[in-house]
Amino acid sequence: MSFFPMFMDMNELKVLVVGGGFIATEKLEKLVDFTQNITVITTEISPDAQKIIEDHALKLELRAYTHGDIVGFDIVIVATDTVELHKEIYEESRGSRILVNSVDNTEYCDFIFPSYVKKDDLTIAFSTGGASPAFAKHIRKHFEEIIPESVGEFLKKMKALRSTIPKGKERMQYFDRLVEEYFAKYFK
Repeated sequence: MSFFPMFMDMNELKVLVVGGGFIATEKLEKLVDFTQNITVITTEISPDAQKIIEDHALKLELRAYTHGDIVGFDIVIVATDTVELHKEIYEESRGSRILVNSVDNTEYCDFIFPSYVKKDDLTIAFSTGGASPAFAKHIRKHFEEIIPESVGEFLKKMKALRSTIPKGKERMQYFDRLVEEYFAKYFK
C-alpha cells in the first residue's frame, strides 16, 4: 500500500531524532526547513549534525536512547544502524499518538520522508513509497532546475491578493489568468 501525501504545520510539534550520524544529518537538514522544535538524542554526533544543531539552536542530549524518551514528542525519527532499536521505538509508540519514521525500515514507519523541492512557500514532494529513493531524488533535481527563483515573489503577490479580492468566480478566473501568464513567461 502507498503512503498518503500530506503536508502538515510542524510549528507546534515536538520532534525527536534518535541518532547523530550521516542519515540523521540528512533528516535534520530537511526538518529544519519546517521546524526548530527538535531534540536529538545520540551517543555520537557528526560534525555536520553538530553544526545544524548549533545553527538552529536545537536541543542535543549526548547519551543512549532509553525506553520512555519518546514521551512528550509528536514525531520521532529513528536514524541509527541498529534495527532492533528501530523496532523497539516503533513498538513503544504503538497505542500513542506519536508518529515514527524509522530510516530504511519502512515496516517500522508511520510515514516516510519524501524527496522535495522547497522554494519559499512552494513545496513539491516526490515519493516512490520507498521503492526507489534514487528515482525520487532524480525527479526532484529535475524540478529544482525548472522552477524559477521568482516563484516565491509570485506566491507572495498571490497571497496578498487573496486577502483583498472577495471570493467568487471572478476571483478564481483572475487568479487562473495570473498563473497562466506566469507559466507562459517562465515555463516554456
